[in-house]
Amino acid sequence: MLGLAVVLAVTAGWLSGPAAPPLAPATPVTPRAAAPAAGTPGWEITQAGPEHAIEGFADQVSVLPGDDVRLFVNTTATSYTVTAYRMGAYRDADAQRVWVSAPQPGHQQPPPTVQEPTNTVVAPWQPSLTVSTRDWRPGDYLFRLDGDNGAQQFVPLTVRTPSNAGKIIIINAVTTWQAYNRWGGYSLYTSPSGGKAQRARAVSFDRPYQAMDMQGSGDFLYFELPLVRFAENSGLSLGYATDVDLHADPHLADGAAAMVTLGHDEYWSAAMRRNATAARDRGVNLAFFGGNEVYRHIRFEPTPLGPDRLEVDYKSFAEDPYHITNPLEATPEWRSPPFPRPESVLVGGFYQCNPVHADFRVADDANWLLAGIVHNGQSLPGMVGNEYQSVDLSVPTPRPIEVLFHSPLTCQGRPDFADTTYYTVPSGAAVFAAGTQNWICALGPRCAADHDDSTTRAAISAITLRLLRAFAAGPTGRNHPAVDNLATLGVRGATPNPAPVVPPDNSSAP
Repeated sequence: MLGLAVVLAVTAGWLSGPAAPPLAPATPVTPRAAAPAAGTPGWEITQAGPEHAIEGFADQVSVLPGDDVRLFVNTTATSYTVTAYRMGAYRDADAQRVWVSAPQPGHQQPPPTVQEPTNTVVAPWQPSLTVSTRDWRPGDYLFRLDGDNGAQQFVPLTVRTPSNAGKIIIINAVTTWQAYNRWGGYSLYTSPSGGKAQRARAVSFDRPYQAMDMQGSGDFLYFELPLVRFAENSGLSLGYATDVDLHADPHLADGAAAMVTLGHDEYWSAAMRRNATAARDRGVNLAFFGGNEVYRHIRFEPTPLGPDRLEVDYKSFAEDPYHITNPLEATPEWRSPPFPRPESVLVGGFYQCNPVHADFRVADDANWLLAGIVHNGQSLPGMVGNEYQSVDLSVPTPRPIEVLFHSPLTCQGRPDFADTTYYTVPSGAAVFAAGTQNWICALGPRCAADHDDSTTRAAISAITLRLLRAFAAGPTGRNHPAVDNLATLGVRGATPNPAPVVPPDNSSAP
């Protein structure tokens, strides 16, 4: 990835364009005290093996340091080992080995069951081993299963931070991972026949993530690891959690500086929305680094392995039995009737369309995040995709809101713009939304979306570092209030000098 020294130089204004104005005074950020610790090369999966040759899941999506976690493993191997890697910023690797098991006896577990009427796939397995996380640092972990049959797969686990006071919390979007997970034939999108009508209406965490595309690790490797690595390289104080934790714990962000979600964070419960909105209104900065956040409405139910392990989404108000018994928790899209509560009230942008591939177009180089890094009219190749958001004033939208990149595109034959946005609220909190799923890709090397363009990588890295540093210092809107520019950009319905407004979230009320 781009060296931190280069990013710092770019942040200081070494790319073309005017020199960056000095930022307002902020709490000093302590840089990394020493070079990154040594990593462990060779952590990657090199041989997945045939389907179901080895696979597993954990009985918890996250644990506190020192907690035990049970692993459920199915394999055709006669024996296997489990290696735990902490993922992030290490020297010469993206992982550090923290634990290795003794050889374990392999055995084949029962086939999956499909629970009617929701077509929920469950792996009715017995636990294979228990792992202690004693002395493990908070962070994102992958267990690698290695069978003596040569097959390998991952199992993800987040070791969450006991207190997030003063930290930037990185939220792993496990609800979205699980929604797309096709293990056992069913996801919230498809069925073994390929028919959407037969898709699952609820998906369980009591099963592995699919081997194809996910390598057993959900969407972590593509949509999340580049930002985790980048943030750890920044030397800032970080916390770690999942969106299930955001749902379950209204105090997750108490005292936090900021909370960031990653490249694909589509599936949100009402409690997730309430807790994120409450954090913002207490002065916690929010950053959304994807292009399709807070779109699907889910709720949780327990499974035999614990609470919040069944993710329910009928994608229909009338089909969901809750439309009679608890209509506010029925699960159409958040924007859909009869109780539309669009994502724009929290994110700022409004999801529009996919698939799309387009270039970023700089729209506001006077903004503190862009000044001295890019210039108006400049294009950054391939940064818009696969899904995107734009400001749409036909739905409730915070004002003032500032569009940083206003990028022309055509999606499914319709001309439009993708918008990267920044708004601030009376608490002083700032909310940034990338408006594209490709932002995080550009933080790492060999990003196919931008064709590994060095100028794009340098610019996005510099902007991200500037954002994280400012967010780490506390309520960023106090020093950098948003300056509404929608009328200047010709956004439909915009007028100059709009009255400030923070639309109510209403995620728990019509």
